Amino acid sequence: MRDIILTTLAGFVIGLIFARFKLPVPAPPTLAGVMGIVGLFLGYWAATRLFGWD
Repeated sequence: MRDIILTTLAGFVIGLIFARFKLPVPAPPTLAGVMGIVGLFLGYWAATRLFGWD
């Protein structure tokens, strides 16, 4: 759980830095794009953990 909190905090701070310097965010700018990344992660997790595909 600590890892999740730290990575979320780090991402938040990096997001602030990107906004401050008016840099484009290196992530999809829409919820649909973010959910696509979440789906990719869940598919990979299911393949390796549930099905044993290494």
